[in-house]
Amino acid sequence: MQSAAAPSHFTQKIVSRAEAAKRRVALPGPVVFTNGVFDVLHRGHASYLAAARALGGSLIVAINTDASARRLGKGPDRPLNNQEDRAVLMAALESVSLVTWFDEDTPLELITELKPDILVKGGDYDMDKLAETAVVRAYGGQAQALPFVDGYSTTALVSKIKAGA
Repeated sequence: MQSAAAPSHFTQKIVSRAEAAKRRVALPGPVVFTNGVFDVLHRGHASYLAAARALGGSLIVAINTDASARRLGKGPDRPLNNQEDRAVLMAALESVSLVTWFDEDTPLELITELKPDILVKGGDYDMDKLAETAVVRAYGGQAQALPFVDGYSTTALVSKIKAGA
């Protein structure tokens, strides 16, 4: 039995930003890219990521660093899980091929570096209004929003826990 501290095969999916650009070229295409905080993983995340992966041959997930996540204004105690823990949980998912981080407010620079074939965001985004979409479409890529799984939200889950429900 493997101890919690022992390395797992899936942690090899977690790479620095510089390494992500090198590893991206070896991924089976088309390469799909998505990003987010992914603070407390739930069914909605798993379904969303599986649907994103189904659009291509591999899926890169870029996670907001802790500092970037705090700037999103989700609350002073967020993220609940630090960026390393969030990356490990994300890498453990079968649908995810590669995990990296970004510290900016948006992943625009990272997308410019990685040049994914398909950009995917959650259903609450108007893809035509995102700068990331313009960059991806400029080099011939696609961008699309995937619908959320109703009833699943990390913010709602945190509120429920705080209320003692």
